[in-house]
Amino acid sequence: MPACAKMKDTQTIPSIGSSMNDSLPKQAVLVVNALSRSGSDAFEQARTLLEERGITLIAAHAITDPDKMRPTVQQALKDKAPMIIVGGGDGSLSSTIDDFLGSDTVFALLPLGTANSFARTLGIGTDLQSAVDTIANGRKIRIDLGAIDGDYFANAAAMGLSPLIAETVPHKLKRYLGLIGYMLWAVRVAFRFSPFRLHVDDGKVLHKAWATEVRIFNGRYHGGVELSDDASVQSGEIMVQAVTGRSLFGLAWSWFATLFKLRARKQTVTEYRGRKLQIVTRPRQKISIDGELSGETPATVTVARAAVWVAAPRQPEG
Repeated sequence: MPACAKMKDTQTIPSIGSSMNDSLPKQAVLVVNALSRSGSDAFEQARTLLEERGITLIAAHAITDPDKMRPTVQQALKDKAPMIIVGGGDGSLSSTIDDFLGSDTVFALLPLGTANSFARTLGIGTDLQSAVDTIANGRKIRIDLGAIDGDYFANAAAMGLSPLIAETVPHKLKRYLGLIGYMLWAVRVAFRFSPFRLHVDDGKVLHKAWATEVRIFNGRYHGGVELSDDASVQSGEIMVQAVTGRSLFGLAWSWFATLFKLRARKQTVTEYRGRKLQIVTRPRQKISIDGELSGETPATVTVARAAVWVAAPRQPEG
């Protein structure tokens, strides 16, 4: 997974339909993964900033045991918290977003991880101050969720080299070097990786190809890099993007062209879209969802239309 320079994303996305009142709640529960890359340092700062911006915290939890992250969020949902602010990386997002389906509770995000892909998709700045500003002054919108065999995700999933990196990257390398650590580890594990046969059935056509990586998009970012400029969390469709061919050099070129937004980047991938896609690979491939290993092929990919409320920045007037 390539590195990219830190950036502040300012792009906003339109909301579905119109609402007489899209204001975010002023009461919330804060749940922070203190083991995320900057979580332990950010918890007290986030609590102070939120309260200074007029957010009343019903409860605040700094989670040091990853197994307690989801139960804490589930309890806040059971207590019908108006908004739950989840602080952590894309993995924390992925482990908790499922539970918001069918709820009126707003999901708000403090991006404290390595890539913070979902925050970038929503146009939330990846620094704590910008994220708090979104929570204090932003709007609530409904977004789609993708699902792989019933496991929901907000942003992206992948198979190929990315899951291999996610499975083997040392925690300390990820924590202290961030995306640079991912890049260094990617070079190491690339020599253990082989291309695979890919079949994608969109319900009309069975597409066949050799591939070195497959990305499944609800949002636009994966690994902190914008891999698609037209995927959307409000499109009602899932996009499957494959880096086709059998060459690892071709995969490296695809990442390079995408990272630097070269015109040739679209020529390095093949895209499939739909509400339901069947994916089969030979040999079987592990799947990472929002950076966490969570299944393998064969898999059925679907979309849940306008599934959850999330906190997003307001659009500039005019």
